[in-house]
Amino acid sequence: MESPSPPQACLPNFDLEAKMMDLHGVPVAGVDEAGRGPWAGPVVVAAVVLDPDRIPDGLNDSKLLTAQAREDRYEEIVATARVSVVIGQVRRIDRDNILQATLWGMRTAFRSLEIPNAAALVDGNAVPKRFPGKVRAVIGGDGKSLSIAAASIVAKVTRDRIMVKLAKRYRGYGWENNKGYGTPEHASGIERHGLCPHHRRSFAPIQRILAEGCEMVGAGDD
Repeated sequence: MESPSPPQACLPNFDLEAKMMDLHGVPVAGVDEAGRGPWAGPVVVAAVVLDPDRIPDGLNDSKLLTAQAREDRYEEIVATARVSVVIGQVRRIDRDNILQATLWGMRTAFRSLEIPNAAALVDGNAVPKRFPGKVRAVIGGDGKSLSIAAASIVAKVTRDRIMVKLAKRYRGYGWENNKGYGTPEHASGIERHGLCPHHRRSFAPIQRILAEGCEMVGAGDD
């Protein structure tokens, strides 16, 4: 007797958007971020309103796609959807904390779509306060909602491109590979070169390094 085939992995769909559109009669944006955990670089938030008749194939949680697949899907998304991207710089992260910088980015990215009376599905368990529209938080949303998955791809590709560009200016940290996350390569780079202005000084690992007397490099750079 043959063993039953394993169940197909669940993929994001358009059900949450369709229900919200039916309920409120307005376009629905997916909102997601990239870069909450790294030691360096900005947090990037994207808001995406998909065209129901032109949804790109292969949308999924950006973490489950290869770099090339993300790039390919990114180009299709920006060509067919309404897209807004907001960059939360390190100085905002250090001033407000990473959660508040992310929530600010979600509000700002959604508002920047400039779609009257739109609603939003945001990834995570927190609804940003003072959100400029009807909003629902969806835990694991990038694996459930096609719009949130699209936003996750746009945010991830945008942030990765930023970090690759910064890696050419601040060499030795391996940002072209680790994108600012706390890898051994990144830690080794800090030991050799010190910290730069794009390191998040409010993060505990960086605070420990500062407490050890590590010097800042390129303090006058943007």
